Amino acid sequence: MKTFTLDIWEALNYKGEMADGFRPTLDAYILKGEAARPAVLVLPGSGYTRCSPREAEALAVRFNAQGYHSFVLWYSCAPRHHPVPILDCCRAFTLLREHAAEWQLNPGKLAMLGFSAGGHLALSETLFYENDFASAPGINPAFCRADALMLGYPVISSGPFGHMGSFNALLGGKPDQKLLALLSLENQIHSGLPPVFLWHTYTDQAVPVENSLLLASSLRQAGIPLEMHIFPEGRHGLSLAIPETMAGVPENVNLHAAQWFGLCLNWLKLQFGE
Repeated sequence: MKTFTLDIWEALNYKGEMADGFRPTLDAYILKGEAARPAVLVLPGSGYTRCSPREAEALAVRFNAQGYHSFVLWYSCAPRHHPVPILDCCRAFTLLREHAAEWQLNPGKLAMLGFSAGGHLALSETLFYENDFASAPGINPAFCRADALMLGYPVISSGPFGHMGSFNALLGGKPDQKLLALLSLENQIHSGLPPVFLWHTYTDQAVPVENSLLLASSLRQAGIPLEMHIFPEGRHGLSLAIPETMAGVPENVNLHAAQWFGLCLNWLKLQFGE
């Protein structure tokens, strides 16, 4: 396996440039072999305040073990605001498809997996990549659509069930109400979306399960294929829900909810005809 890290905006204008020197990066985990493989882009969560390491490399390695190239995007978070994270995500997808031949990727089998706020970003990028605010040198809109979308306990709504900490981090402490409404994603679903895999826990106290229920209803109305799993118990931020990703917190282990990964993998193989 070949691994490396790219500065995704190298030699380009990074619109999140600040004095702290942060640069968005893409970690690549590319399997050996000559055949073009499908790939998964992973977006960790943590409320648009950072990217959680618990929802990063462990997922990439798991997908590698199943024959997928994988990538982790360490995207821009607060104090950087919308639309900078979407620009990062669009740039990452542009890079994947630009380098498809070199990295032996199948450009028609690129999936995206987002957790929590990373789920909000994954869906936002998929919804808005053709909008003016998602445009920048280094982004090719024709390369920015995922072929399959996987969301774990995602932030979706800015309404009564919203995780307002995520929206405050993304938009600033006094967000514009029109922009807040635009980023309540259950209201933006359209028929051009790829198939979606969605999972949540019923007892999630940080990002209520209603976020996924609202999304599922909107996907249904738009005719988007959906597989959804709601597990009866589990805290927010389970990641793989196994000891490998517990980070010393026993409550991060939930072997029943941990079934999500196998279910997701089976679903993904169906989407890609494998």
